[in-house]
Amino acid sequence: MTSFILFFSNNYVIWANRKLKELNIENKMIAVPRHLSSSCGYCLEIKNEDKAVAQKILKEFSIEYEEIIS
Repeated sequence: MTSFILFFSNNYVIWANRKLKELNIENKMIAVPRHLSSSCGYCLEIKNEDKAVAQKILKEFSIEYEEIIS
């Protein structure tokens, strides 16, 4: 299963994508699925088991996000 990290802007999506990849957290930048809402058109798709680690990394590097949906 996957989780989706929604962001407030495309800049945060790109920054988070790069930082998570640098730290070996597999993720994919995708268009926000229609059934989800977001302030920007892109989100990151991650494995559910990486959710807590990704959340910690985003906080550590002050990368703002809207929410994580499982």
